[in-house]
Parts: sequence; C-alpha cells; structure tokens
Amino acid sequence: MTGAKRKKKSMLWSKMHTPHCEDFKQWCRRRLPILEWAPQYNLRENLVPDTMSGIMLAVQQVTQGLAFAILSSVHPVFGLYGSLFPAIIYAIFGMGRHVATGTFALTSLISANAVERLVPLSSQNLTTQSNTSIVGLSDFEMQRIGVAAAVSFLGGVIQVAMFVLQLGSATFLLTEPVISAMTTGAATHVVTSQVKYLLGIKMPYISGPLGFFYIYAYVFENIKSVRLEALLLSLLSIVVLILVKELNEQFKRKIKVVLPVDLVLIIAASFACYCTNMEITYGLEVVGHIPKGIPPPRAPPMNVLSAVITEAFGVALVGYVASLALAQGSAKKYKYSVDDNQEFLAHGLSNVIPSFFFCIPSAAAMGRTAGLYSTGAKTQVACLISCVLILIVIYAIGPLLYWLPMCVLASIIVVGLKGMLIQFRDLKKYWNVDKIDWGIWVSTYVFTICFAANVGLLFGVVCTIAIVIGRFPRAKTLSIKNMKEMEFKVKTETDGETLQQVKIISINNPLVFLNAKKFHADLMNIIQKENANNQLLDDISKCEQNTLLNSLSNGNCNEEASQPCPSEKCFLILDCSGVTFFDYSGVSMLVEVYMDCKNRSVEISLAHCTASLIKAMKYCGNPDSENPVSFESVSAALSNIYSNKNLSKLSDHSEV
Repeated sequence: MTGAKRKKKSMLWSKMHTPHCEDFKQWCRRRLPILEWAPQYNLRENLVPDTMSGIMLAVQQVTQGLAFAILSSVHPVFGLYGSLFPAIIYAIFGMGRHVATGTFALTSLISANAVERLVPLSSQNLTTQSNTSIVGLSDFEMQRIGVAAAVSFLGGVIQVAMFVLQLGSATFLLTEPVISAMTTGAATHVVTSQVKYLLGIKMPYISGPLGFFYIYAYVFENIKSVRLEALLLSLLSIVVLILVKELNEQFKRKIKVVLPVDLVLIIAASFACYCTNMEITYGLEVVGHIPKGIPPPRAPPMNVLSAVITEAFGVALVGYVASLALAQGSAKKYKYSVDDNQEFLAHGLSNVIPSFFFCIPSAAAMGRTAGLYSTGAKTQVACLISCVLILIVIYAIGPLLYWLPMCVLASIIVVGLKGMLIQFRDLKKYWNVDKIDWGIWVSTYVFTICFAANVGLLFGVVCTIAIVIGRFPRAKTLSIKNMKEMEFKVKTETDGETLQQVKIISINNPLVFLNAKKFHADLMNIIQKENANNQLLDDISKCEQNTLLNSLSNGNCNEEASQPCPSEKCFLILDCSGVTFFDYSGVSMLVEVYMDCKNRSVEISLAHCTASLIKAMKYCGNPDSENPVSFESVSAALSNIYSNKNLSKLSDHSEV
C-alpha cells in the first residue's frame, strides 16, 4: 500500500510539474528567438551570404558609429562601442532577421540635446584635463558619455516597461504616413547637422525650436568662412558614393561581390590626408585619436536621470517606431511574423545593457537594413559576424582612423540617408489615395523640422486619431468588427447540379488603419472555416458514394476509391457599399486581401466600389489588370461568376 501511495504521489507530482516545464520552454523560445532559428541554421546555404553581408555591414557600422557618436556630442570611439553591444543583444532577443541594431541618427540627435545642456562645451575649461585611467580620455569626454549613457539607460527602461504593460498592441496608431514623415524630417535634421563638416565651418551647437532654420541662417551669415578644400572633397566623395552605389544596384545580379565603396573611400581619404598632412596644410578637421580596447563596464550616472527624462522618452519612442517599421517591412518581405511586444523587450535591453559599456542610444537604421537586403543576408548571423569585425577595428585598426577627414565621414552619412530622404516621393501616392493622409504627412514633417522628431511623431499620432474620430460619425454604422454573411447556391441550367458555393460578405464599416488588420484577420478566418467545412462535406459525400459502389462489388473501400477528389475553386464577393471612406492603410490591406485570396485559389470580386476606391487601389497596386475585379452590384458579380463557369464547362465539352 505504501508503495502504491508513493507511486500515485509521484504521478501526481509529475503531472503538476510537467506542464510547468513545457510552459517554461515555450516562454524561453518566445522571449529568446535565437533558440528558435539557431538550431535550424543551415550552414551550407546561409553561411556564405551571411558572411558577405556581415563584412559589408561592419563597414557601415564603423562609419556610422564614428559619425553618429560625433552627432551625439561624444567622442567617436563610443560610437564603435555602440555598434557592437546593441547588435549582440538584439540578435538574441530580436525577431527581425534583417534588422541591424546599432547607432542611429535620430536617437543620437535627441541624446545630443541632453549632452549639450548638461555638459556644454564651455565647461571644458572648468574640468580637469588629465586623462582618466578608463579609456585614456579627458574627464570632460567621460562626463559627456555619462549623460548619453544615462539617456540610453532610461530610454531602455521605458521600453522594457512598455513591454511589461503590453503596449505593443497600440502600435496600430503609428500609421505609415506618420512614420514616413517623421523619419524623413529627422533625416533632414541629420543632413543639416552635417553641413558644418561638409563646408568646413566652425559652428556653435544650435538646437531647440526652429533650430533647423537658425543653423542655415548662421551658415549664410558666415558663408565667407567656408573652406574650399573641405567643400570640394565633400562634393567629390558624394559623387563617388552615389555613382558607385547606383552601379552596384544596377549590376548586383551580374556580380557576386558588391564593391564596398564606403571602405575604399575611408582608406583612400585617410591615406591622402596622412600623406599630404591636410590637417595642418589645409586646416581640415579629422576624426582624431581613437583609443584601443574596450573599457570595463561601469553604471551610468544615476544622479542625472531626472534631468534627461524628456530625451529618454524621445529615444524610447522614436527609436522603437523606426526600428519596428523596418522589422515589419522585413517580415512582410520574407514571409515571417514579428511580435510588437517582443521588439519592445529587444530594443529595451539593447539600450539598458550597453549603457553600462559607455554606449550611446541605439536603434535600427534603414541604410543598414537595406544593405542586408542587397547583399542577401539570411539571418542575424550576419550581424554577429559584423560584431567580430568591429572588435578587430576596436582592438587593432581604430587608431589608423585618426586621419579620416570629417567632411568625408559626413558625406558617407548624407548619402546613407538617401533611403529616408527619397520618401518625399510618397507624397504623390498619398495625394492620389487619400488627401487627408497627404495633409498628415506634410504637417508631421513640418512639425518635425520645426521642433524635433519626438514632437513630430506625437503630433502625427494625435492628428491621425482626431481626424479618424471626426470622420467615423459619417459612417453607416459604428460597428467595426461585425460583418454580414450571406450564402448562395447557384444552380446550372444544363444539369441542375449545385454549383460551387459563393460567399458574399458585406463590409459595413470604413477601411482605415484602426480596423485594417482586424478586417484581414476576420476575412481569412471566414475563408479558412469555409474551406474546412467544404472539405469535410466533400470527404463525407465521397466516402458515402464509394461505400455504396464498393458494397455492390466486394463490400470494401479500395485505396483508389478512398482518395479525395480535387476541390473546386471557391468564389468570394466583397460588398463594399459600406466603405464610406478609407485611408492608405485600409486600401493597402484590401489589395493584400485580394492577393492572399488569389494564392488560396479563391476568386474574389468587389461590388459597389466607389470611383475613388477603384482609383486608390490602382495606385496601391492594381490587383488584376486583365480580369475585371470590381462590379456595379452583387448581382453583376454573380452573373460574371456564373457566365465564366458556363464558359469553362463549354470549353471542357468542346475539348472532349
């Protein structure tokens, strides 16, 4: 009896604890995505493209790290640290396979406000000039990186807190026009911040409201102080970079290895500056001394956290929004999913942990992600390989960058922002799809230019919500989730058999960013449920027929009779009479629904479409230019399906 009781207790204990172990494993896989893709990594197929992409990414990380550190008003070496540690953390916790986390122009601009406010350049003479024992830099430089690290730490804590509060579900408020306008405006700010290096002008730090215009006013007032040598070298660098990158893009299918023009330009400019002694001869500003090695970790100064709350919120929101847009774009392009809340955790830890290693705030950058696309990267292994090369630069090659001219570095940064700046072309698309989206884009861009990226982002979100709230009362119904279903059985005139079932779904709400994803999910659920029901009915009827036939012969179902018959094509009609208004996100989702249904062998037709909706769908990507998609009424769509079915049957009879 005692043994039986013990056995029973052990079984109960195992039942109680086995699910907990499984839940813990699932939790680890969900929160540590590297545990999902790393065991399935294919060395033969992925290692070579990841290695090539890692080499090119390392060049970008080094150049951007140096430039964005200077943009953040700290010593360039801290940009190298900021290109190393965040990339490692994101590779472990992030879900974007083509997202390269590191130094970022927008977060650097925001943190520079705190650095210049708390440790201004005028206080350099008040600090001791003796080098510290940590990295061989002055106390002034260490105070500055302390403030930047505090901004990174607090910004990461805010992102982790948003992950705990599950605020990733609120990202639907960040519409594409708002993100596009904010990133374009911030890129314009970055280009403006590099003007002093492109022209070789000594300029005080200018920030605050309308600081963008004050910078250009200062440049025009001191136009005579422009160094011609710096201007010519900047123009030459920009022309070479644009020309070679365009050639790489044109011939990337014919050549296996893309020319690393950034690396070649850095080596050539540094060598020329060293040989001709441009720093003294022409007065060109160079990067300067870069210490070797990585210092031991140290906590950021906690006494300044209360003074950098504003910048920390800006870093947390702007960095996350820009990074999430790149992760979602990568997931959409390569057909995988990204958890918005997990990205909060990944970027939060990518800011908190590196802040102990003297890193400036980090985020993903469009230029680096585009580089991973063009070089054929497969996984985050490319980012880890780039980290190995960055370590080599930190410990061996870093001091050789002393002679790199700042005007060349600024040229590399400006050309690297091309992807953000050409988003001006989206204005035509927004104007043709929804003029209100066009107005939101323009106003968000203006606010970003006049104030800052975080202010522009906040304005865009508030403006979008206010406009949608103002437009919704004009809708026929306030119900966003409910969709009316009707089923029809169409019978042929020739044999009287039941034709394929046609499902008609009436959309009784506007299609906007608020309900676009829900509309897609609900429609896919209906299609999957209908396919499952039809497949079950087909299998039952087929089995009943086979059973009846075989019972007359031998009483058993043979293997040939048990095989399911191929399913016929399904038809779906979307009644769009309730779509009283729409925006770009809604129209894009409607086109995406059409393509998804087409891939599932579901013929989709649209009824009661307004002329503006048809025009908007053409600009977002015409679903089918050969066959008619939109019809005046549901009956017209049914007649089209019926006539096509009869034509296909007639063609089958003629072939027989």
